[in-house]
Amino acid sequence: MQATLVEIPFGEPPFSLLDERSRARLAENVDLQYFAALEQPLIPGAVGEALFIIHKGEVVELAAETPLPDTATLEQARREGHDAWLSLRIGHYSKGDLFGALTLLNGECRTRFVCEQETLCYQLPADHFRQLCEDNPGFEEYFQHSLRDKARLLAAYRDTRLGSSRDQTGFMLARVMDCMRPPLVMPASSSIEAGVKAMGEAGADSLIIEVQGRCGVVTRTDLLNALVLEGLPATHRLAPLGTFALVAVTAEDYLFQALVQMTRHRVARVVVQESLAADAKVVGVIELTDVLGFFSNRSQLVSLEIERAADLEALALASARLPELVRALVLQGAHLRHAMALLSALNGRLIERTFALLVEEQHRVSCCLMLMGSEGRGEQMLKTDQDNGLILADGHQWPDCSDAMQTFSATLARLGYPPCPGNIMVSNPEWVATESRWRGKVARWCAGRDGEALMNLAIVFDARASGGNAELVDSLRGHLVQHARRDELLLSHFARPALRFSTPLTLFGSLRSPRHGIDIKKGGIFPIVHGVRTMALERGVMATGTFARLEALVEEGRIEASDSEDLSEALSLFSELRLRQQLRHLEEAPANAGRHAEQELSEARGNASTASANLIITQSLSSLERDLLRDALSRVKDFKQRLTHRYHLDY
Repeated sequence: MQATLVEIPFGEPPFSLLDERSRARLAENVDLQYFAALEQPLIPGAVGEALFIIHKGEVVELAAETPLPDTATLEQARREGHDAWLSLRIGHYSKGDLFGALTLLNGECRTRFVCEQETLCYQLPADHFRQLCEDNPGFEEYFQHSLRDKARLLAAYRDTRLGSSRDQTGFMLARVMDCMRPPLVMPASSSIEAGVKAMGEAGADSLIIEVQGRCGVVTRTDLLNALVLEGLPATHRLAPLGTFALVAVTAEDYLFQALVQMTRHRVARVVVQESLAADAKVVGVIELTDVLGFFSNRSQLVSLEIERAADLEALALASARLPELVRALVLQGAHLRHAMALLSALNGRLIERTFALLVEEQHRVSCCLMLMGSEGRGEQMLKTDQDNGLILADGHQWPDCSDAMQTFSATLARLGYPPCPGNIMVSNPEWVATESRWRGKVARWCAGRDGEALMNLAIVFDARASGGNAELVDSLRGHLVQHARRDELLLSHFARPALRFSTPLTLFGSLRSPRHGIDIKKGGIFPIVHGVRTMALERGVMATGTFARLEALVEEGRIEASDSEDLSEALSLFSELRLRQQLRHLEEAPANAGRHAEQELSEARGNASTASANLIITQSLSSLERDLLRDALSRVKDFKQRLTHRYHLDY
């Protein structure tokens, strides 16, 4: 066969891991092999004789003991999506995918490969494959890679494809070390006058002092207020002026993380420490002006627009720029976990600023707005529907609360956050209550254990504060944990929705129409989010985000670090694929922009249909992305089995 006629994706892993000479050798030594429908290129126990690369057609991988269907059964399953056959699949391979490598490396085939239709494969003899592995160690290692390693390969592949466009929009690549300035350290016994002079000479806006082993920050504004507003003498010591509750990052952190921290904590600077340990040495300072200067004229400046907004009109302008930021981050190939953190901080701050503009201070100090669902977990990218509630301090009088919450919900709708179809929002009196009433609701939900009660428990457990007295939300979530964490029967009921949908390895069909796509939310995202949520509730983990919960569960010894990494990478991959599909969906049909993105538990009860924006058409993915997707879904399947065992879900 002429090498020029061979259609193999050499630009994608694992073929991109071959040197030029090896790629040419591969192309020169493959033959084109035809397989009829239901023919088996590899069977259990067979000694591998070749590597197969699909040119046209589809191949499924089955467990060794799985019986073969007849042609009529197969066609019906493919046409109607019957799980009786589809659920038996381990994997599915289509154009550009390869199979048989592990058979060659392991010595024999342990599964069964069946052609679902007439299939053409490039066939590379075993001795040539082994020579490629010997000449290219990275090529052989690819087949033993973990999900995390393959995710890194995908990121590197995308970096190569993006080229100069990434250089022009390198926001997600910049590190804190690229922008930080050295700390101006002074003895705490120094005078205000000495501090002012040192700042002027260094061109700094803050300095670091140490008092009893704790580092603190004194800003230029602190010194000005001390001299002008408080009338302190210039000889006054710096020690009483310091702020010791520091917000910190490390030099290795991404610069965007510093911006996230500034946004979340509403500060204009963070300190840079050797580590995030409480007693770590301060090695630098990074100011908001440094970050914004580094990214001048970029869409990240939306954070500054939110902070400067003095009215709702200005907030609306800032809000309108968030989709632009999402698209910019996707274009840059940003890791979804990092992008989620940034967008969550911006969305949360925008909602908090809206709350502050509409609710008087006297009421804000005695209530708390809680964000729930994906917004509460900090895992949304595009604007989601309003999932929120309000806690009022016991005894606080607010006669106009209902009217104020109606106005607040209407305002959020104008800012691009559509009303919740399930009416889980502060304009619904059921989601506005005093501390005591909320505690009573939680107790009833724990006792009830029905579908709606379990959904409500999950919603509140994911809640985070966004405006007002945050202690009210923390206290309520703590009350929930105390009621639920030791109730084995409740935890079993609570965990069960994670198994509601089959893992969509079963839906890797011919993809002849959109309904054959993979619902990545039901089959991939939800099982991880809800399974980890259940484990966090059992262990009393108070983090709200799935990634943070996984890290806490590792520290608790509840889950292995390698499993946590795999689940994190799987969730990131699913979320990224879903986001890209949502962006395409919005571009094609802007009217669908307000679809509800947070109904996991209600969908688990069969009360909502899946939006087409959640369907991933695998034929549109690269071979590496399909390979990653198979691996990630396998991790989900394993995770669900562990949940089944731990919470006795097979009874």
